[in-house]
Amino acid sequence: MTDSTMTVSVDWTSEEGAARRRRRHAADRRLRAYGIGAISLAIGLLAILIVTLAATGYKAFVQTMVRVDFTISADLVKADNIPAGNFRAVVANAMGTLFPEVEGRAEERELKRILTNNTQFMVRDAVIADPSVIGGTITLRVPASDPFDQLNKGEISRDLPEDQRRVNDQQITWFDKLDAEGRITTPFNWGLFLNADSRFPELAGLAGAIVGSFYALLVCFLISFPVGIAAAVYLEEFAPKNRLTDLIEVNINNLAAVPSVVFGLLGLAVFLNFFGLPRSAPLVGGMVLALMTLPTIIIVTRAALKSVPPSIREAALGMGASKHQTIMHHVLPLALPGILTGTIIGLAQALGETAPLLLIGMNAFITSPPGGLMEASTALPTQVFIWADSPERGFVARTSAGILVLLGFLILMNAIAIFLRQRLERTW
Repeated sequence: MTDSTMTVSVDWTSEEGAARRRRRHAADRRLRAYGIGAISLAIGLLAILIVTLAATGYKAFVQTMVRVDFTISADLVKADNIPAGNFRAVVANAMGTLFPEVEGRAEERELKRILTNNTQFMVRDAVIADPSVIGGTITLRVPASDPFDQLNKGEISRDLPEDQRRVNDQQITWFDKLDAEGRITTPFNWGLFLNADSRFPELAGLAGAIVGSFYALLVCFLISFPVGIAAAVYLEEFAPKNRLTDLIEVNINNLAAVPSVVFGLLGLAVFLNFFGLPRSAPLVGGMVLALMTLPTIIIVTRAALKSVPPSIREAALGMGASKHQTIMHHVLPLALPGILTGTIIGLAQALGETAPLLLIGMNAFITSPPGGLMEASTALPTQVFIWADSPERGFVARTSAGILVLLGFLILMNAIAIFLRQRLERTW
């Protein structure tokens, strides 16, 4: 027997054996501590991110509203042509009624700045919806303009010198009078979800971005899901194993790691410049996201097909089923939970992509939700990008709120993936 084949026996009851046991146990404890430390660090950083976003963005989920009584005079608004009515004068008269002591056009302009600049259009829409108010009075709750919304939320300090504030002392006095009369409220800001984008922070919302993201993800799913599954089934079950298929497999794996901005450049060159499709359209955004998601779906589908035991295939073929029947009736249904999980995670990743959508123009200023796949639109990540680039202070909170909404959708999609995996997954 040579030295290389000899084994060294250790007496574990001896002092040397006890020392080795202590070293092994210490190593196990260190490894466990490293793992706990890594998890704690990740959870701590995530908690810091969420807390920071919540502390900055929670104020965007409430909106300062002002209750105002508008007298709809028949001299200013004609029943036969309501849109042509002088609603600026209606708003000015309503504010003049609340503050009869205000005189001079300069003071009137300062007073009107308490309300959002679109107040006249809100009154107009209310009168169009109910023409019977002409000659009477209508009470509306209209958003306060951004400076007074910030003042009410404590973002603008009253202790600052007047020349360092966006609101002067007289305007603060008027606002406090409205508050004392019970006309100032801060309800939940449904406009954040129901309004499209606006130049005025108090009116800006995510409706256009949510609808645009929905259309883009719908196109992405309708393209990437069937094409990805078909490609994976062919490569895994039918394609011969040769250099060509090896080259295809390597390229698919490489495409899964390509930066998303490259797919945006591809969409810009092919879909916009070559095919002439419209910029900012959800159809183009969905196709670009589909190109980016396809490699992920193919890889996940192939892994799910490999996880099906060979005995399933052998049993089906032994019963006389064709290879096509075996795959379609037995293998693919058993692999479907893993395929769906990977697809949803791929779509969640596509939902959060910004760079490819910026390159195809889905960061345009859109004041209404898109009505179809070919209409100009934006998306949730690009809307966050637009707000983050805006100079108005009110968009700071809305940027964080938009990120929270985006994270909510991502968490929801991942939760659906986990549910489907636990609900449909089968073990052998």
